Amino acid sequence: MNAVAASLTPVCALDAVPVEGGVAALVDGSAVAVFRSFDGAVFALSNLDPFSGASVLSRGIVGSRGDVPVVSSPMYKQAFDLRTGACLDDPSMSVTSYEVAVVDGVVHVGRARGVT
Repeated sequence: MNAVAASLTPVCALDAVPVEGGVAALVDGSAVAVFRSFDGAVFALSNLDPFSGASVLSRGIVGSRGDVPVVSSPMYKQAFDLRTGACLDDPSMSVTSYEVAVVDGVVHVGRARGVT
């Protein structure tokens, strides 16, 4: 295991995350949604939809808005930037983003980054 992965929590095999989809994981007591985009990039956000209060973002629709990779909530369809957690439809809202790495085919999630 490399030094980066040593500080992160392994959550699942990369193959368990569907392309243009997501899965939910519990990381240090927090519900995290792990996503894989069409180009193979992997992202991790809080699974909690701030508009509905439901833990559902992992079931959202993954795509892009312009050149921004997004997940749209399955509840009210707000789009969240997969890189930062910022809501593209309401700049006053966001979800937590997490460090993420893929090591030897396993997705690892680390500390919360917040919105950048």
